Amino acid sequence: MLEKLQNLKLINSVVVLNDFFLDRIIKIQNLDDLYTKILEKSTLGGSIRGIPQTDLKGGNATNVAYALARLGCPVSLITIADKTCSHMIKEIFSEFSNVSLFIIDGKPGRTTSLEFNNAGNIVNIMISDLGDNGNFGPEKLGVKEQDVIKNADAVIVTNWASNEKGTELSQFAFSESLSALHFLDPADIQTRPDEFKEALTQLADNLDSLCINENECNVLLKQLGLDVISGEKETRKLVLELSKRSSVSIDLHTSTGSYWSNGKETEFVKSFQVPPKFVTGAGDVWDAANLLGYLATLNPVERLGFANAVASLYVGNSLGIPPTMSEVLSFIEDNDR
Repeated sequence: MLEKLQNLKLINSVVVLNDFFLDRIIKIQNLDDLYTKILEKSTLGGSIRGIPQTDLKGGNATNVAYALARLGCPVSLITIADKTCSHMIKEIFSEFSNVSLFIIDGKPGRTTSLEFNNAGNIVNIMISDLGDNGNFGPEKLGVKEQDVIKNADAVIVTNWASNEKGTELSQFAFSESLSALHFLDPADIQTRPDEFKEALTQLADNLDSLCINENECNVLLKQLGLDVISGEKETRKLVLELSKRSSVSIDLHTSTGSYWSNGKETEFVKSFQVPPKFVTGAGDVWDAANLLGYLATLNPVERLGFANAVASLYVGNSLGIPPTMSEVLSFIEDNDR
């Protein structure tokens, strides 16, 4: 596995579509205490002080692209932003020589992410203004964007759930890049479950991997009249059945481990146990590593293990910085001893 990752050389790039968000992370130490303070201030207003907050770049596509670039992968990010955010995006990616940016003029998204502790687990709730990410269809893609899609080694469309034109965008991107690998991470589909079920039927023939988390998996399972996932044995069966019925390979990441199924076989790899320090964007980092594992032709167990390692290093970093390839390889070597 390590040799394949070290020797991976891509001819073109991984194209990542399409969202950029300005993110504000608010760390809540005690949810009940904050709620009480909000109620106290709700009558006359005022300040609640001492709440740690961090501003950073966000959006599933932007996070995936940044994680891929940190891993040394050539990336083409197609996104939307205004003049101010465009400067921010360029500054964020300025350290990389292997990143091409295609920034379409428009209103960026904005998200406030509330992070709090729930029975020992860090949970985040995101409050979003979608901006023009909410209606990003193929008509927004110019000649340069279309050309980079046609020549891609892989294409990943993220945050379908926030984009009313997500199906049309995915159909266009996948049909224009027939020699590439195709990935879809729909994000939180809870408000559009019926639509996504239909979209998956339309996209299945051109989709190499559906990348989902535990919540998204449960929504899909419910749509198919199946139980929600629980322990490893039951989850294996459900992921296998989900892949069969959808005719798409499933890559599922959970807090305990990752699952893969192509409708015939299934695999599970446990997560590395690290104290979580930063969880927002962890799924995007996992997606980036999983995609890179496909491009490196790792077998499913190796690929899931690699993605788990990358995600573990990310959540264990209090600054929320994805790891480099050398850091990941060292981590894997240390944990194989």
